Amino acid sequence: MEVKGENYHVIYNPETATVTCQGSIRVHGISEYNHIVQLLSHVVAQKPDTVILDLRELEFLSSSGINILSRFVIKIREQRSSNLIVRAAFEIPWQQKSLRNLQRLMAGLELVWE
Repeated sequence: MEVKGENYHVIYNPETATVTCQGSIRVHGISEYNHIVQLLSHVVAQKPDTVILDLRELEFLSSSGINILSRFVIKIREQRSSNLIVRAAFEIPWQQKSLRNLQRLMAGLELVWE
């Protein structure tokens, strides 16, 4: 599964249970995130043992996008059947500021800085 926008690309690889986000996601309003929400909901429904969320190539994510990621983490936490690993790039400022908050939403979330 994949979602492509003008400046971003979100791909789900079911073989590795990896969601890879690339580019710059600057859409306006949560309604414009529907395709990404559907992809993430599909991932949750698959209930893999471990989900990897690879954000290392995501240069920018709007506050609405951060809200979508937070909801995704909460859904993973609530289903209690999947672990979550978030791969992040330390040199990308928004990730340093925002991703640590995801650990507050899910105590077992593993945040890997590269």
